[in-house]
Amino acid sequence: MKTKTSVEISRGIESLFGTRDENVRLLENNLNVRIQLLADSLEIEGEEADVARVEDILEDYVSLVKAGHRFTNGDVNSYLRVVTEDPEVSLRDLVSSGRQRNFGKKPIAPKSVNQRRYLEAIERNDLVFGIGPAGTGKTYLAVAMGVSALVAKRVSRIILTRPAVEAGERLGFLPGTLQEKVDPYLRPLYDALYDMLEVEKVDKFLERSVIEVAPLAFMRGRTLNDSFIIMDEAQNCTPEQMKMILTRQGWNSKMVVTGDVTQIDLPAGKRSGLLEAVEVLRGVDGMRFIYFDERDVVRHPLVQRIVKAYERYQENTGAGAQLQLKLGDAAAAPDASDEPA
Repeated sequence: MKTKTSVEISRGIESLFGTRDENVRLLENNLNVRIQLLADSLEIEGEEADVARVEDILEDYVSLVKAGHRFTNGDVNSYLRVVTEDPEVSLRDLVSSGRQRNFGKKPIAPKSVNQRRYLEAIERNDLVFGIGPAGTGKTYLAVAMGVSALVAKRVSRIILTRPAVEAGERLGFLPGTLQEKVDPYLRPLYDALYDMLEVEKVDKFLERSVIEVAPLAFMRGRTLNDSFIIMDEAQNCTPEQMKMILTRQGWNSKMVVTGDVTQIDLPAGKRSGLLEAVEVLRGVDGMRFIYFDERDVVRHPLVQRIVKAYERYQENTGAGAQLQLKLGDAAAAPDASDEPA
Protein backbone atom coordinates (compact mmCIF):
# COMPACT_ATOMS: atom_id res chain seq x y z
CA MET A 1 0.00 0.00 0.00
CA LYS A 2 1.46 3.35 -1.10
CA THR A 3 1.84 6.08 1.47
CA LYS A 4 3.27 9.59 1.57
CA THR A 5 4.80 11.48 4.48
CA SER A 6 6.83 14.62 5.11
CA VAL A 7 9.92 14.89 7.30
CA GLU A 8 10.88 18.34 8.54
CA ILE A 9 14.41 19.33 7.59
CA SER A 10 16.39 20.05 10.72
CA ARG A 11 19.51 22.11 10.86
CA GLY A 12 22.49 19.97 9.88
CA ILE A 13 20.59 17.44 7.80
CA GLU A 14 21.68 19.18 4.58
CA SER A 15 24.94 17.23 4.64
CA LEU A 16 22.90 14.05 4.26
CA PHE A 17 22.13 14.81 0.63
CA GLY A 18 25.65 14.27 -0.72
CA THR A 19 27.21 15.47 -3.95
CA ARG A 20 24.46 16.05 -6.51
CA ASP A 21 22.01 14.44 -4.07
CA GLU A 22 23.72 11.05 -4.53
CA ASN A 23 22.76 9.90 -1.03
CA VAL A 24 19.10 10.75 -1.61
CA ARG A 25 19.23 8.80 -4.88
CA LEU A 26 20.76 5.86 -3.00
CA LEU A 27 17.85 5.85 -0.53
CA GLU A 28 15.35 6.03 -3.41
CA ASN A 29 16.93 3.20 -5.41
CA ASN A 30 17.66 0.82 -2.53
CA LEU A 31 14.38 1.31 -0.66
CA ASN A 32 12.12 1.86 -3.67
CA VAL A 33 10.79 5.24 -2.55
CA ARG A 34 10.49 8.67 -4.11
CA ILE A 35 11.97 11.61 -2.18
CA GLN A 36 11.19 15.21 -3.04
CA LEU A 37 12.84 18.24 -1.46
CA LEU A 38 10.34 20.91 -0.43
CA ALA A 39 10.98 24.30 1.16
CA ASP A 40 11.46 23.03 4.71
CA SER A 41 10.88 19.31 4.49
CA LEU A 42 11.45 16.08 2.59
CA GLU A 43 8.41 14.37 1.09
CA ILE A 44 8.75 10.59 0.97
CA GLU A 45 6.43 8.39 -1.10
CA GLY A 46 6.38 4.61 -1.35
CA GLU A 47 5.25 1.45 0.38
CA GLU A 48 4.47 2.00 4.04
CA ALA A 49 7.32 -0.18 5.34
CA ASP A 50 9.87 1.45 3.02
CA VAL A 51 8.75 4.96 3.96
CA ALA A 52 8.99 4.05 7.65
CA ARG A 53 12.51 2.72 7.07
CA VAL A 54 13.59 6.01 5.49
CA GLU A 55 12.03 7.96 8.36
CA ASP A 56 13.98 5.87 10.89
CA ILE A 57 17.23 6.48 9.01
CA LEU A 58 16.61 10.23 8.84
CA GLU A 59 15.70 10.41 12.53
CA ASP A 60 18.90 8.55 13.47
CA TYR A 61 20.94 10.86 11.26
CA VAL A 62 19.46 14.02 12.79
CA SER A 63 19.91 12.78 16.35
CA LEU A 64 23.55 11.80 15.68
CA VAL A 65 24.30 15.22 14.17
CA LYS A 66 22.65 16.95 17.16
CA ALA A 67 24.78 14.79 19.48
CA GLY A 68 27.89 16.15 17.79
CA HIS A 69 28.79 13.36 15.38
CA ARG A 70 30.45 14.70 12.26
CA PHE A 71 29.86 12.84 9.00
CA THR A 72 31.92 13.13 5.86
CA ASN A 73 30.11 12.63 2.57
CA GLY A 74 31.96 9.36 1.97
CA ASP A 75 30.97 8.06 5.40
CA VAL A 76 27.30 8.88 4.86
CA ASN A 77 27.23 7.10 1.51
CA SER A 78 28.91 4.01 2.95
CA TYR A 79 26.66 3.89 6.01
CA LEU A 80 23.53 4.26 3.87
CA ARG A 81 24.63 1.39 1.65
CA VAL A 82 24.77 -0.84 4.72
CA VAL A 83 21.50 0.20 6.38
CA THR A 84 19.52 0.05 3.13
CA GLU A 85 20.81 -3.44 2.30
CA ASP A 86 20.47 -4.89 5.80
CA PRO A 87 17.11 -4.15 7.50
CA GLU A 88 18.44 -5.49 10.80
CA VAL A 89 20.92 -2.62 11.16
CA SER A 90 20.05 0.92 12.21
CA LEU A 91 22.19 3.91 11.34
CA ARG A 92 22.62 4.70 15.03
CA ASP A 93 23.81 1.16 15.85
CA LEU A 94 26.18 1.13 12.87
CA VAL A 95 27.85 4.40 13.89
CA SER A 96 27.91 3.38 17.56
CA SER A 97 29.59 0.06 16.77
CA GLY A 98 32.74 1.93 15.84
CA ARG A 99 32.74 3.75 19.17
CA GLN A 100 32.22 0.57 21.19
CA ARG A 101 35.47 -0.93 19.91
CA ASN A 102 38.65 0.91 20.88
CA PHE A 103 40.75 1.07 17.72
CA GLY A 104 43.28 3.53 19.07
CA LYS A 105 43.26 7.02 17.56
CA LYS A 106 39.87 6.90 15.86
CA PRO A 107 36.57 5.01 15.74
CA ILE A 108 36.10 2.67 12.81
CA ALA A 109 32.71 1.50 11.60
CA PRO A 110 31.95 -0.99 8.80
CA LYS A 111 31.12 0.64 5.48
CA SER A 112 29.45 -2.31 3.79
CA VAL A 113 27.37 -5.31 4.81
CA ASN A 114 30.30 -7.66 4.23
CA GLN A 115 32.60 -5.47 6.32
CA ARG A 116 30.11 -5.72 9.19
CA ARG A 117 29.97 -9.50 8.81
CA TYR A 118 33.77 -9.58 8.70
CA LEU A 119 34.16 -7.67 11.98
CA GLU A 120 31.53 -9.81 13.69
CA ALA A 121 33.13 -12.99 12.35
CA ILE A 122 36.49 -11.95 13.81
CA GLU A 123 34.87 -11.29 17.18
CA ARG A 124 33.10 -14.66 17.25
CA ASN A 125 35.66 -17.01 15.64
CA ASP A 126 39.31 -17.85 16.21
CA LEU A 127 40.09 -18.21 12.49
CA VAL A 128 38.64 -16.02 9.73
CA PHE A 129 39.46 -15.81 6.03
CA GLY A 130 38.78 -12.49 4.30
CA ILE A 131 38.86 -13.00 0.53
CA GLY A 132 38.22 -10.31 -2.05
CA PRO A 133 39.61 -7.58 -4.30
CA ALA A 134 41.83 -4.63 -3.43
CA GLY A 135 40.35 -1.78 -1.47
CA THR A 136 37.68 -3.72 0.41
CA GLY A 137 39.27 -3.14 3.82
CA LYS A 138 40.32 -6.76 4.46
CA THR A 139 43.75 -5.95 5.88
CA TYR A 140 42.91 -2.58 7.40
CA LEU A 141 39.96 -3.92 9.40
CA ALA A 142 41.95 -6.97 10.50
CA VAL A 143 44.70 -4.70 11.84
CA ALA A 144 42.02 -2.55 13.52
CA MET A 145 40.59 -5.60 15.29
CA GLY A 146 44.10 -6.63 16.32
CA VAL A 147 44.76 -3.18 17.80
CA SER A 148 41.39 -3.32 19.58
CA ALA A 149 42.24 -6.70 21.11
CA LEU A 150 45.69 -5.47 22.19
CA VAL A 151 44.40 -2.22 23.74
CA ALA A 152 41.70 -4.17 25.61
CA LYS A 153 44.39 -6.62 26.82
CA ARG A 154 42.59 -9.60 25.29
CA VAL A 155 45.91 -10.55 23.69
CA SER A 156 49.48 -9.64 24.60
CA ARG A 157 50.84 -9.12 21.08
CA ILE A 158 50.00 -8.68 17.41
CA ILE A 159 51.78 -10.73 14.75
CA LEU A 160 51.58 -9.33 11.19
CA THR A 161 53.01 -11.43 8.41
CA ARG A 162 52.89 -11.83 4.65
CA PRO A 163 54.86 -13.80 2.06
CA ALA A 164 57.73 -11.83 0.49
CA VAL A 165 56.80 -12.49 -3.14
CA GLU A 166 57.81 -10.04 -5.88
CA ALA A 167 54.86 -8.63 -7.84
CA GLY A 168 56.53 -8.87 -11.22
CA GLU A 169 59.77 -7.20 -10.10
CA ARG A 170 63.17 -8.63 -9.23
CA LEU A 171 64.32 -7.12 -5.95
CA GLY A 172 66.71 -9.78 -4.65
CA PHE A 173 69.85 -7.74 -5.25
CA LEU A 174 68.80 -4.68 -3.28
CA PRO A 175 71.43 -3.61 -0.70
CA GLY A 176 70.81 -3.71 3.02
CA THR A 177 70.09 -6.16 5.83
CA LEU A 178 67.48 -8.91 5.52
CA GLN A 179 64.96 -6.80 7.45
CA GLU A 180 65.63 -3.82 5.14
CA LYS A 181 65.06 -6.06 2.12
CA VAL A 182 61.69 -7.39 3.31
CA ASP A 183 60.32 -4.19 4.88
CA PRO A 184 58.97 -2.87 1.53
CA TYR A 185 56.77 -5.96 1.27
CA LEU A 186 55.36 -5.25 4.74
CA ARG A 187 54.80 -1.51 4.32
CA PRO A 188 50.97 -1.74 4.02
CA LEU A 189 50.88 -3.34 7.46
CA TYR A 190 52.99 -0.56 8.96
CA ASP A 191 50.76 2.03 7.28
CA ALA A 192 47.64 0.58 8.92
CA LEU A 193 49.32 0.54 12.34
CA TYR A 194 50.46 4.17 12.11
CA ASP A 195 46.94 5.17 11.05
CA MET A 196 45.48 3.76 14.27
CA LEU A 197 48.14 4.33 16.90
CA GLU A 198 50.51 7.19 17.71
CA VAL A 199 53.89 6.89 15.99
CA GLU A 200 55.74 6.74 19.32
CA LYS A 201 53.47 3.97 20.60
CA VAL A 202 53.87 1.88 17.44
CA ASP A 203 57.66 2.27 17.57
CA LYS A 204 57.71 1.28 21.24
CA PHE A 205 55.52 -1.77 20.57
CA LEU A 206 57.75 -2.79 17.65
CA GLU A 207 60.89 -2.36 19.76
CA ARG A 208 59.46 -4.55 22.53
CA SER A 209 58.02 -7.11 20.06
CA VAL A 210 54.50 -6.41 21.35
CA ILE A 211 53.82 -5.86 17.65
CA GLU A 212 55.85 -8.00 15.28
CA VAL A 213 55.91 -7.44 11.52
CA ALA A 214 57.79 -10.18 9.72
CA PRO A 215 57.83 -12.19 6.48
CA LEU A 216 56.03 -15.51 6.52
CA ALA A 217 59.27 -17.53 6.48
CA PHE A 218 60.06 -16.23 9.99
CA MET A 219 56.98 -17.98 11.41
CA ARG A 220 58.23 -21.54 10.86
CA GLY A 221 58.65 -23.62 14.01
CA ARG A 222 56.88 -21.15 16.32
CA THR A 223 53.80 -21.49 18.50
CA LEU A 224 51.92 -18.19 18.74
CA ASN A 225 50.06 -18.07 22.06
CA ASP A 226 48.03 -15.12 23.39
CA SER A 227 48.36 -13.42 19.99
CA PHE A 228 46.33 -11.75 17.27
CA ILE A 229 47.83 -13.08 14.05
CA ILE A 230 47.20 -11.53 10.64
CA MET A 231 48.46 -13.19 7.49
CA ASP A 232 48.15 -10.78 4.60
CA GLU A 233 48.47 -11.42 0.84
CA ALA A 234 47.74 -15.10 1.48
CA GLN A 235 47.14 -15.73 -2.24
CA ASN A 236 50.93 -15.58 -2.65
CA CYS A 237 51.78 -18.37 -0.23
CA THR A 238 52.24 -21.99 -1.27
CA PRO A 239 50.05 -24.77 0.15
CA GLU A 240 52.96 -25.80 2.40
CA GLN A 241 53.31 -22.26 3.74
CA MET A 242 49.58 -22.01 4.34
CA LYS A 243 49.51 -25.21 6.35
CA MET A 244 52.55 -24.01 8.28
CA ILE A 245 51.06 -20.67 9.35
CA LEU A 246 47.63 -22.13 10.17
CA THR A 247 49.25 -24.65 12.52
CA ARG A 248 51.20 -21.91 14.37
CA GLN A 249 48.07 -20.73 16.19
CA GLY A 250 48.30 -21.30 19.95
CA TRP A 251 46.12 -20.83 23.02
CA ASN A 252 44.05 -17.65 23.41
CA SER A 253 44.88 -16.58 19.86
CA LYS A 254 42.94 -15.35 16.88
CA MET A 255 44.08 -15.53 13.26
CA VAL A 256 42.83 -13.58 10.26
CA VAL A 257 43.97 -14.62 6.78
CA THR A 258 43.42 -12.13 3.97
CA GLY A 259 43.97 -12.40 0.23
CA ASP A 260 42.90 -11.47 -3.26
CA VAL A 261 42.81 -14.51 -5.53
CA THR A 262 42.77 -12.30 -8.64
CA GLN A 263 46.28 -11.03 -7.86
CA ILE A 264 48.42 -14.14 -7.50
CA ASP A 265 52.13 -13.37 -8.06
CA LEU A 266 53.50 -16.88 -7.57
CA PRO A 267 55.78 -18.32 -10.28
CA ALA A 268 54.06 -20.23 -13.07
CA GLY A 269 53.12 -23.73 -11.99
CA LYS A 270 52.96 -22.88 -8.28
CA ARG A 271 49.52 -23.39 -6.71
CA SER A 272 48.16 -20.75 -4.35
CA GLY A 273 47.86 -21.92 -0.76
CA LEU A 274 44.80 -19.72 -0.32
CA LEU A 275 42.92 -21.43 -3.13
CA GLU A 276 43.77 -24.82 -1.69
CA ALA A 277 42.74 -23.75 1.81
CA VAL A 278 39.30 -22.75 0.51
CA GLU A 279 38.84 -26.34 -0.71
CA VAL A 280 40.52 -28.17 2.19
CA LEU A 281 38.90 -26.26 5.06
CA ARG A 282 35.39 -26.10 3.67
CA GLY A 283 32.94 -27.01 6.44
CA VAL A 284 35.47 -27.00 9.30
CA ASP A 285 33.86 -25.84 12.56
CA GLY A 286 35.07 -22.76 14.41
CA MET A 287 36.12 -20.69 11.41
CA ARG A 288 34.49 -18.42 8.82
CA PHE A 289 35.07 -17.45 5.20
CA ILE A 290 33.96 -13.90 4.36
CA TYR A 291 33.86 -13.02 0.66
CA PHE A 292 34.11 -9.42 -0.52
CA ASP A 293 33.30 -8.06 -3.99
CA GLU A 294 33.51 -4.76 -5.87
CA ARG A 295 30.57 -3.35 -3.90
CA ASP A 296 32.75 -3.41 -0.78
CA VAL A 297 35.55 -1.28 -2.26
CA VAL A 298 35.99 1.77 -0.03
CA ARG A 299 38.80 3.52 -1.88
CA HIS A 300 38.30 6.07 -4.66
CA PRO A 301 35.06 5.27 -6.57
CA LEU A 302 37.17 4.65 -9.67
CA VAL A 303 38.78 1.64 -7.95
CA GLN A 304 35.37 -0.05 -7.75
CA ARG A 305 34.87 0.44 -11.47
CA ILE A 306 38.38 -0.84 -12.24
CA VAL A 307 37.78 -4.02 -10.23
CA LYS A 308 34.49 -4.60 -12.06
CA ALA A 309 36.11 -3.97 -15.46
CA TYR A 310 38.81 -6.56 -14.81
CA GLU A 311 36.17 -9.08 -13.71
CA ARG A 312 34.23 -8.52 -16.94
CA TYR A 313 37.41 -8.88 -18.99
CA GLN A 314 38.28 -12.18 -17.32
CA GLU A 315 34.77 -13.49 -17.88
CA ASN A 316 34.77 -12.46 -21.55
CA THR A 317 38.22 -13.85 -22.35
CA GLY A 318 37.81 -17.01 -20.31
CA ALA A 319 40.79 -16.07 -18.15
CA GLY A 320 40.00 -16.88 -14.57
CA ALA A 321 36.88 -18.88 -15.45
CA GLN A 322 38.16 -21.84 -13.48
CA LEU A 323 38.98 -19.53 -10.59
CA GLN A 324 35.45 -18.08 -10.58
CA LEU A 325 34.01 -21.61 -10.58
CA LYS A 326 36.12 -22.61 -7.57
CA LEU A 327 35.14 -19.52 -5.61
CA GLY A 328 31.51 -19.97 -6.54
CA ASP A 329 31.59 -23.54 -5.26
CA ALA A 330 33.27 -22.43 -2.05
CA ALA A 331 30.85 -19.61 -1.45
CA ALA A 332 27.91 -21.96 -1.97
CA ALA A 333 29.28 -24.57 0.43
CA PRO A 334 27.03 -25.21 3.44
CA ASP A 335 29.50 -23.98 6.05
CA ALA A 336 29.56 -21.10 8.52
CA SER A 337 30.45 -18.59 5.81
CA ASP A 338 26.87 -18.66 4.60
CA GLU A 339 25.24 -18.07 7.96
CA PRO A 340 23.68 -14.63 8.38
CA ALA A 341 25.81 -12.32 10.49
